[in-house]
Amino acid sequence: MESLIQRIKALQESSEALEPSEEQRNSYTSQLSTFTNRFINGLSINPAYTSAKETKGALAISSTPRSFESLLALYEQEVASKGINAASGGHLGYIPGGGIFTAALADYMADVTNEYSGMYYASPGAVSIENELIDWMKVVFGFPKEAVGNLTSGGSIANLIALTAARDHHGVRLDRIPTSVIYVSEQVHHCIQKALRIIGLEAVIIRYVPLNEQHRMKAEALSKMIAEDLENDLHPFLIIASAGTTDTGAIDPLRAIGCIAQEHDLWYHVDGAYGGFFILTESKKEMLKGIEMADSLVIDPHKSLFLPYGLGAVLVKNKDAVFYSHHYTANYMQDAIQEHTPINPADVSPELTKHFRGLRLWLPLQLHGITPFISCLEEKLLLTRYFREQLVNRGFAVGPEPDLSVSYFWFPKETAQEDRFNQALLKELHANGQVFLSSTRIGGKFVIRMALLSFRTKLATIDTALEMIDSAIKKVSLSY
Repeated sequence: MESLIQRIKALQESSEALEPSEEQRNSYTSQLSTFTNRFINGLSINPAYTSAKETKGALAISSTPRSFESLLALYEQEVASKGINAASGGHLGYIPGGGIFTAALADYMADVTNEYSGMYYASPGAVSIENELIDWMKVVFGFPKEAVGNLTSGGSIANLIALTAARDHHGVRLDRIPTSVIYVSEQVHHCIQKALRIIGLEAVIIRYVPLNEQHRMKAEALSKMIAEDLENDLHPFLIIASAGTTDTGAIDPLRAIGCIAQEHDLWYHVDGAYGGFFILTESKKEMLKGIEMADSLVIDPHKSLFLPYGLGAVLVKNKDAVFYSHHYTANYMQDAIQEHTPINPADVSPELTKHFRGLRLWLPLQLHGITPFISCLEEKLLLTRYFREQLVNRGFAVGPEPDLSVSYFWFPKETAQEDRFNQALLKELHANGQVFLSSTRIGGKFVIRMALLSFRTKLATIDTALEMIDSAIKKVSLSY
């Protein structure tokens, strides 16, 4: 026994390194604060993109302990300064959010206290915060109190939950799959097809509804497609509309599509991951009317509420359909099962182990109120308009007036040269990197895409982008 106790004490002494002293904790947080301030203060002058890759082997796991100071320097050199700087206001590429500082404080709090937010029994406060946020979103989007919701890692899992509920509500299984029909926009986000494959609907019939000149789904074409499929003894069961497509930021005619869904008793899902929260603005709330008609809705606070990556949300009106897929019990969790408790987030999600991600939204809303968030959204809409007008003044062609803050442009050239010229132009813009823009293809044409959403994107950012574009045009024109 004495030998056993000695071994335990020896291991205890070694493992105590995992619990830094108060003095060590203060040293770590002080160093981290210095790094944080240096990083944030440098965002306005450092590039939004660099093509540099990580140094081979620099990030390999070491068996010997390293100092926190050296690891911070390594992180700054190999991670924070390479690739796309998603925290930069110059990130105008892939629907950025920006990552507000107070959300990072919330994550720190959640990690230190290590709250488990899957079951009410384990952390009544954490689950209550998540449910309060879900209830707030129900009010924002006009969903009934009886609806259920979940805070997810992002739009992909949120869409997965919603589509699973639609599948189970309509009993789309086995031999019925090949004759079941889903209707989507031609610009539907690729996570939809991914989710369908994951939930066993890879063989389902997918109809891509034509778009109008504003890249919105044509409601009349949708109605006609459904009628034809019914005449051919197929089984339409799901319509997926977009409230802000990734490519062009288009908002489908939500009310008209909702009426069609109701007429045929189809599940109506709206993917508002990018654009949903623009309903908070005076200028766009009318365009988003009809979103309340959806049976399920996805929105991403880590996009249009400017949070760090890792927080999406889903709202579903049919509680039974969600519970059918996700509510399971186990003997070892019998203490957690109590009557008259709020809905457990783990019962409406594939996740049982659930990070307390709700705090990263709850704390900023409580600290700042909603007004700064709304102002930021309105600002991005006006900046998009300003950017487009300045591009037109420089001889660029632009896409149709955008519904939100995503648009595209290209420099007109002879047909044979146009794509190659604009590809070369984007390559030059990436080489500069002060502001990061991306590209897409619209109707087969190569175009440069702008996505203004970061809370740090300001008027000065757009002016910097325009200067960068002016310089790039001069360089590329020498070869054409």
